[in-house]
Amino acid sequence: MIYYFKTEHLLPVKIDQAWDFFSSAKNLALITPPEMDFKILSSLDTKEIYEGMLIDYTVKPVFGIPLNWQTEIFNVNKPYSFSDRQLKGPYKIWEHTHIFIQKENGILMKDEIKYQIPLGILGQLAHAIFVRKRVEDIFRFRKKALEKIFGVC
Repeated sequence: MIYYFKTEHLLPVKIDQAWDFFSSAKNLALITPPEMDFKILSSLDTKEIYEGMLIDYTVKPVFGIPLNWQTEIFNVNKPYSFSDRQLKGPYKIWEHTHIFIQKENGILMKDEIKYQIPLGILGQLAHAIFVRKRVEDIFRFRKKALEKIFGVC
């Protein structure tokens, strides 16, 4: 079964500021819950993401179990959107699209996630019991972190 999660935040910044922040993989740790112990393993020689960029990291998404994760950046449309997809990690499918829309009072930032959990019926059960809530908690944390970094509209 494929699941979808969408959220949006209004940030009091210009589109170039939003792009500079979100297109730097180094900033992901700032908006990831600390208990996930997010660590980038790749050497990030370039400040900004690019089409085909691979990023390796470790993360502890549930129960403190460390997992290796590899993300590929695709569909880069600077400064309006980009997507990343998991190539290696806990999900059967994980695709995350970041969209930035200039508004009068800031940037409307949208996150659209499409994901699938492996293990068939067991994966569906895990989703119902804790995975969906964990995804929601991560983005709730992200919203609070972004409000601290950028302020609130």
